[in-house]
Amino acid sequence: MGDEFLADPKVGYHKEIAPADQYCTAQMAISGRHKADRDGCVMDFDRLAQVMRQLAIEAGEKIMEIYDGPDFEVRAKGDDSPVTAADEAADALISEGLRAAFPDLPLVTEEQADSHAQSVSTFLIVDPLDGTKEFVQRRGDFTVNIALVEDGRPTRGVVYAPAKQRLFYTDAAGVSVEEQGPFDAATPGATVPIRVAAPEAALRVVASKSHRDAATDAYIGKYQIADLKSAGSSLKFCLVATGEADLYPRIGRTMEWDTAAGHAVLSGAGGHVVRFDDHTPLGYGKPGFENPFFIAHAPGVDLAKP
Repeated sequence: MGDEFLADPKVGYHKEIAPADQYCTAQMAISGRHKADRDGCVMDFDRLAQVMRQLAIEAGEKIMEIYDGPDFEVRAKGDDSPVTAADEAADALISEGLRAAFPDLPLVTEEQADSHAQSVSTFLIVDPLDGTKEFVQRRGDFTVNIALVEDGRPTRGVVYAPAKQRLFYTDAAGVSVEEQGPFDAATPGATVPIRVAAPEAALRVVASKSHRDAATDAYIGKYQIADLKSAGSSLKFCLVATGEADLYPRIGRTMEWDTAAGHAVLSGAGGHVVRFDDHTPLGYGKPGFENPFFIAHAPGVDLAKP
């Protein structure tokens, strides 16, 4: 029975049946559709996709209860960014669900400061409510974000915009899709594969709604522009992924939890995310999980020098 695998409903890994009957640690190396380590553990990407999707929708329901309710308290965190009860409720739901399903994987989440001191290259990462400013102003451009990073690269992710009723995620094979609503956490609906567009000479650009500045406008000015739109949160990655935009430059501070899920969705749709300074791929697991400036784009965009 040494070559058999037993699926445990509580975890996202299969365990190889062994006399000690213990789970091996999930230190995964890339090897095709599944990631396997030397001890025989493999990542169950079907279960990962199901769990991430379900938790994102359930978190979205909690967020919308507060969003549609009476006025809510807005507090400032240590970095002066806003936080609400919706951030905290969504974070509690998602982190509990991920830790129960994938106990061997490190978890980094925006709302748990003690998780930011980890030194990891393969991990789950969460922003339970990206676009809190949009949420507070009831503008709708906020998202739930859950991603898997493997060896410094986001490979799976879900981005859910509950107020916009748009849901994007990578399937078990890492291909990005958009699910058609209405959404049921327990039962996936019909999905449509998404793919970046082939850019024309004049580009469609999307930029931050809350953080756009003169430096961003100066960089955008280096291109021939067919259309320029603003959007909040990680939705900007998804607009490039669906072919609704070709280019998203971010010249401003972001953290890895802000970008990982959108990055995974864009990668699964054929797009790229690169550093602003040297156009090399944007990596993850950096000290403090802070990003440099970056550019998300469809292949075929001739990137301008900074």
